[in-house]
Amino acid sequence: MIDTTIDVINKLGLHARASGKLIEVTSKFRSSIQIGKGDKLVDAKNIMSLLMLGAGKGTTLRLVIDGADEDKALEEIQTLFAAKFYEAE
Repeated sequence: MIDTTIDVINKLGLHARASGKLIEVTSKFRSSIQIGKGDKLVDAKNIMSLLMLGAGKGTTLRLVIDGADEDKALEEIQTLFAAKFYEAE
């Protein structure tokens, strides 16, 4: 199991388009992927749950991944966040 944090660095935060891109990544994996603030974790494969987080720029999110492909899932999620969800700034 991986339990780490990730920072939201894109200008608009985890809005609808960014959440959709995150789901494109998370839904490829069999591992359980949860994201949230502190103990309030939500399913990172559910768009409504992601939008309800209200994670704006500068938010530090907790990421919990558990499963056979957890390492690859973490790598792809970190890449997506680092690339600012491939949005123009």
